Parts: sequence; structure tokens; C-alpha cells
Amino acid sequence: MATAHTPAAREHPAETGAPAPAVPEVDVAGAAPVRHPLRWLSVLVIAVLAAQLIHFLVTNSNFEWGTVASYLNARIIGSGIATTIELTVVAMLIGIVGGVLIAVGRMSDNPVISAVCGGYVWLFRGVPVLVQLVFWYNLSALLPQISFGIPFGPEVASGRTNDLISPLLAAILGLGLNEAAYMAEIVRGGLLGVDPGQSEAAEALGMGRARILRRVILPQAMRVIVPPTGSQVINMLKATSLVSVIALADLLYTVQSIYNRTFETIPLLIVACLWYLVMTSVLYVGQSFIERHYARGASRNAPQDFWAFALFRRRTPRKPADEETA
Repeated sequence: MATAHTPAAREHPAETGAPAPAVPEVDVAGAAPVRHPLRWLSVLVIAVLAAQLIHFLVTNSNFEWGTVASYLNARIIGSGIATTIELTVVAMLIGIVGGVLIAVGRMSDNPVISAVCGGYVWLFRGVPVLVQLVFWYNLSALLPQISFGIPFGPEVASGRTNDLISPLLAAILGLGLNEAAYMAEIVRGGLLGVDPGQSEAAEALGMGRARILRRVILPQAMRVIVPPTGSQVINMLKATSLVSVIALADLLYTVQSIYNRTFETIPLLIVACLWYLVMTSVLYVGQSFIERHYARGASRNAPQDFWAFALFRRRTPRKPADEETA
């Protein structure tokens, strides 16, 4: 006799001649769809709140939408936007290049280099970026004159600190050096996320350490590095508004200089908010495409964000019915 552990007991009923088990019949004639009253309640609440918001925006005359429209494309606002974008690009370039170098230094086998890079990250991440901006702007109080030359030797060139450290340079130093500390941790996390066997295999092929980092480690680490880097770019764009405290004519400072004369505070702040939203939205869409590029070949693709899906999604052809059933 075949037991539950013998191969004969696991054979199909049709092969053994035993009658097939009866399948219970399910009556779906009176089936009703599952109702979700809480979903409808949440939709109703959101619709009411949206209607109240629209009513508030339309009926409140203090918004002064006509003033907003008149300043939205003003040339002086465009100049402030250009300064904001310039600061964002330059500071992020300094942050990315410096972050890669510091991350590699923190992972170095040399304890001195690793300690120095770790101290850099500790210092610049621990001090608020606003304090750093004010410090660089007032560097002349600490160093009235900056000299360049051989250490403990003759000077090659020198100049007054107030002439060398302009508000633009102070903003670039404050934002860029601070960003390098954060990017160092992002890059280091991405490098540590790569399987060590990849570098070992590259070493077995005779590749040098610099070439392994450039051709093997970094391309794989980009899948981990790109998403937080995109967030840092967006944060940097918004952080440029802090340079208004050192009288640099970015978007926020330009808006402030206008409403200090006209006392149209709310309309001008709305103009600044709209332009910040436009710029961050463009960066957000670009980040989604870069993520999708570096996610090719991975087990899971980059997340589909709303803007990329709504504006630029690719329509895949639907499979024929016979292929789906097959």
C-alpha cells in the first residue's frame, strides 16, 4: 500500500484511476462589488477642502493677482532667477567634486587622510549653512589680507580680503563647501553599497585602483547616489535664498528689494514661490529620467513619479489576447 510519502501517492488522480475530487460550485449570480465608504468619505472631504481653497484664492483681494502677473515676467525678477541658477550650478559642482574626493579619502587606508576627511564632514555638517555664509562674508574681520606663496616663506601675491571675497564668492564658498560634506556621505554610502567582489574581480584582471573606481565601482554606485543627489540639487536651489542675508541679488533678495519700496509684500512673495516651484519641478522631472537611466538592468526600475508619468511616459503596445491567454 502506498503511503503519503511514496511516489505513487503523489501521482495525478487521472493516472492512478482514482476519481477526481469534487470542486465546489460558486454561485456568482448574486455577487455584489465590495463597497468602500471610507474612500468616498475621504474624496468628499478633499473635494470640500479644495473648493474652500479655490474660493479663498479667488475671492481674497489681498493676493493682488494683477500685481503678481505684472511682476512675474519682469526683467529684474529674471536677473534674480539667473543668479539663483548660477549659484545652484556652481555650488553643486563644487559639492559633487569635493564630495567624491572626500568620500574616497574617508575610505582610504591612510589613517591621516581618513581622519582629515572625517573631520571636514564633522565640521561642515555641524555648523548651519547660514552661519557659514555670514562667516565667509565677514572673513575680513579675521584676515584683513589674504596672501599666497610658499608656506612659511616669501609671498607671491596678496590682496585685501574685502576685495577678494565678494558676496558672490562668499555665497559660493558657503554653499559649495557645505554641500561637499553632505555629498561625501552620499557618495560613500553608494560606494559601500557595491559588492566588494566587483573590485576583486577587476584587480584580478590587472586594473589599477583609480581605473577600478572610475570604470567599475562608480557606475554601479550611481544607482544609489543619484536619487539623494537629485534631492540635494533641489535643496540647494532652495538654500540659495539664504544668500539674501549677505546682500546678494538672488531671487528672494530681488523680491525683497521690490516690496521694501512698494509695500506689496504678499504679491511679490507669491511671485518668488511660483518661480521656485517652476524651477524645482524641472529639476524633479530631470531627476526621474536620470534615475531611470542608471536603473537599467537592475532588478527594479526607478520609481515612476507623477510628472514624468503624466508628461513623458512611454506607451507600451498591448499584447494580443491569444498571447495573454498563452
